[in-house]
Amino acid sequence: MINPIWLNTFCTLVEVNHFTRTSERLFMTQSGVSQHIKKLEQQLDCELLERHGKQFTLTAQGQSLYQKGSQLLKDWQFLEQELHNDFPYSGEVKVQSPGSCGLKFYKQLLNLQTQHSALTIDYRFAPNESVEQAVANHNADIGFLTQAPTLSEVTSHKIGQEALLLITPAGYDSPSWQTLCELGFIAHPDAKHHAQLLLSEHYSEFEHIDQIKRTGFSNQISLILEPVSLGFGFTVMPAHAVEAFNKPELIKIHHLAKPISEAIYVCHHRNRPQAKRMHTVIDAIKTGLK
Repeated sequence: MINPIWLNTFCTLVEVNHFTRTSERLFMTQSGVSQHIKKLEQQLDCELLERHGKQFTLTAQGQSLYQKGSQLLKDWQFLEQELHNDFPYSGEVKVQSPGSCGLKFYKQLLNLQTQHSALTIDYRFAPNESVEQAVANHNADIGFLTQAPTLSEVTSHKIGQEALLLITPAGYDSPSWQTLCELGFIAHPDAKHHAQLLLSEHYSEFEHIDQIKRTGFSNQISLILEPVSLGFGFTVMPAHAVEAFNKPELIKIHHLAKPISEAIYVCHHRNRPQAKRMHTVIDAIKTGLK
């Protein structure tokens, strides 16, 4: 069995990329770090590093050990934490989600934290792919997605759905295809996907969003409707982001004939048991979606 202390020294060295700084981080001598690496190489009967003076590069075996070994160290760390800190209303929960549902969920979790001061919420906003990768890499305990995950390390289930809405400046009623083309499109990171889902169902002329001139772009979820409110164009966005806009009188929300929604999934790492506080967070979000 690989010595976990030697493995931790090796993974820390790879991450820090410097023997002296590794020794400082681990409160060891530099010779102690070198001895751990040498003992690990002897135990595994292979070279892990190619030394170049004071620099080094990983061998193929070293790269493989780091990728798998760092994951093992994280799993051991999580296991130790869960055994000593598995309470439903205390501890830290790292959550990630795309922006729209995050605007709603984060407020719900702040309310939860207000009720349970020992519970700490670390909430990050990120695109679907980044959220899924964070869960797979143990950088997030819980992820909320608007697309089903594809990575084998991630398991999920559907907890709700969010309507997609056509938004124009105020004063536009039942906009025609020509009206949309004249207005122009305010884009955002998920705009192409959202427009395809919604516009293709309601406008026979629609083939792809590039048919319509782009008159603006923002990657900040809270700012996407600002250019719409100023009359610069229209956009398609999820309902939670629209609800959060603080100038509703300057925009027009169009509820089209055929409602279109995207699913919301909750996901976590397939090989990591869910702590009680993770269930607390998920239950709070599910309650808010009812």
